[in-house]
Amino acid sequence: QVQLVESGGGLVQAGGSSRLSCKASGLIFSNYHMGWFRQAPGKEREFVSTISGSGALTMYADSVKGRFTISRDNANKMMYLQMNSLKSEDTAVYYCAASLQLSSSSAKYLLWGQGTQVTVSS
Repeated sequence: QVQLVESGGGLVQAGGSSRLSCKASGLIFSNYHMGWFRQAPGKEREFVSTISGSGALTMYADSVKGRFTISRDNANKMMYLQMNSLKSEDTAVYYCAASLQLSSSSAKYLLWGQGTQVTVSS
């Protein structure tokens, strides 16, 4: 069964850190570029970061650049998002997703996790 499962997040104080994980199963993980997206209440889903299949290339939304770091472990089919200096505006449901194209567009992503809530308290 092909699936992506996120974990981590929860309630974090502003200025704090948190790490999200995404576990993939049922697919050749290294063949896929992976991404993180987020959706805040009342807002559209937005791009956060993406990483190429090899891990050599990464992209970030301007809003998280310098604060978030994406990484992956192909041997264990895991992807991570290290989030530092968290702000209240980072509060959202965070989704991991898989794509055959390295893209910031959610339309290019074929597989999605169920999401994990991150709440930043100020």
